Amino acid sequence: MAGLSTGIGSIMAFLSKEFNPKFLAASLGFSAGVMIYVSLIEIFVKAKHSLIFVYGERPGYCATVFAFFIGIGFIALIDRLVPSFENPHEFKNIKRSEYEKEKKNKLMRMGIFSALAIGIHNFPEGLATFMAAMQDTALGISIAVAIAIHNIPEGIAVSVPVYYATESRKKAFYYSLLSGIAEPVGALTGFIILRTFISHAAFGWVFAGVAGIMIYISLDELLPTAEEYGEHHIAILGLIAGMFVMALSLVMFS
Repeated sequence: MAGLSTGIGSIMAFLSKEFNPKFLAASLGFSAGVMIYVSLIEIFVKAKHSLIFVYGERPGYCATVFAFFIGIGFIALIDRLVPSFENPHEFKNIKRSEYEKEKKNKLMRMGIFSALAIGIHNFPEGLATFMAAMQDTALGISIAVAIAIHNIPEGIAVSVPVYYATESRKKAFYYSLLSGIAEPVGALTGFIILRTFISHAAFGWVFAGVAGIMIYISLDELLPTAEEYGEHHIAILGLIAGMFVMALSLVMFS
């Protein structure tokens, strides 16, 4: 569900005559709020409990902090290796008039490389969703919804240039959808690799790393993009609303 939402972004790009940047800003802020809150309040804490159980109080806490920043470093390295022009985290406002002035081959290159870059970034997101769902189904669903929301503009980023390069809605939708397939691939990889040696230690290390990955995505991608598309206060209100809804759901269903 989280990965295929890039296809929703593609459909929105074709069907929406008037794009609502304020709604997108609020949605991205909401998604960031969900991911930040659940990472620091739920995922990090559960990882810490698992590692304290294995290593003891202080070593377990230190291991959790270390794994958390390893997760941040991992996703930051991916960001570093992907050129900024093709990096989906370096969003620019998508205006059709700008694309119409560009050459078709450049647009096609932009779309293909955007799809590739988004696929690379989506892989650890699939792993994050898988690990959360393994621990708690409700938690996994919440993270999947948050990631799905922020994948929608990524689908737009892929589909619009491909569509203007090829004038084919089918190809634009195909490339957009393909970029999201990396998330179930990430989940499948996690299942194949982690199921053989899942333990308190493995769970704690991976879960803490996942928390770091989600914090980085929220701060590096979601909030800057939300502010670019809308007003600062709209993005922050969305952030607070996301935190509140996530907190409420954890209180009600935990």
